[in-house]
Amino acid sequence: MSPADASAAGPARASSSAPAVLTVTGLTKSFGGTAVLKGIDLSVRRGQVVAIIGPSGSGKTTVLRSLNSLEVPDGGTVALSTGQVLDFGAGASKRELLALRDRSSMVFQHFNLFPHMTVLQNVVEGPIRVQGRDPEEARSEARGLLARVGLGGREDAYPVELSGGQQQRVGIVRALALRPELLLFDEPTSALDPELVGDVLTVVKELAEEGWTMIVVTHELEFARRVADEVVFMDDGVVVERGTPAAVLNRPREARTQQFLRRVLRPLDD
Repeated sequence: MSPADASAAGPARASSSAPAVLTVTGLTKSFGGTAVLKGIDLSVRRGQVVAIIGPSGSGKTTVLRSLNSLEVPDGGTVALSTGQVLDFGAGASKRELLALRDRSSMVFQHFNLFPHMTVLQNVVEGPIRVQGRDPEEARSEARGLLARVGLGGREDAYPVELSGGQQQRVGIVRALALRPELLLFDEPTSALDPELVGDVLTVVKELAEEGWTMIVVTHELEFARRVADEVVFMDDGVVVERGTPAAVLNRPREARTQQFLRRVLRPLDD
């Protein structure tokens, strides 16, 4: 499934010369006088997988929500692949925010499916109502995507009839059905029972191998090690360290990164 056509084969993984899908510079955001983002710089190339790790409250989810216009940053810029630059310090317009949102789809921690809609209705709601796609085409594509993640035959089920892992796979299909340029995953396994985590991570890994451009906020460090092209460690609203998975997870330079990894990987030692 390529980003341009979810029914086709995806492109190769990103190279260092691949164009940037978006470039974030100096992103800031405060809530009630508390600074949550304190000047975030981030860039993601076409076909690249960026994993963002860090402790709770470090601002990881706020970064994702800012890139999907679910939160409006107070300052900083986001440059899109079209050449358009959103300057939040100057006040981004509603049209600019919609342009940013239209380039990405988000997979949430807690699925966020419409409980009164069937699986198929959840998936086609965006393509039909938001994008104005042909209903039959959208339904046909949705059925193919659902079959691809092991949910063929569950199109008429309601979310309450599905396991957490199945609901999250529906959430992923719903994001794919919008044919986004960028997929945003906000800790997609954090609400799942441990035995259901593997199925969801397998789907995300396959999407990475097919060339989808993704930013994944995750606490699954082994997943980040195996799937990401770049790992970004955040703490207290800033990017502390970034680099390849081997560099950040095996040989971190910063003391704060070392402390975080030690506590996550060997929690009983502290």
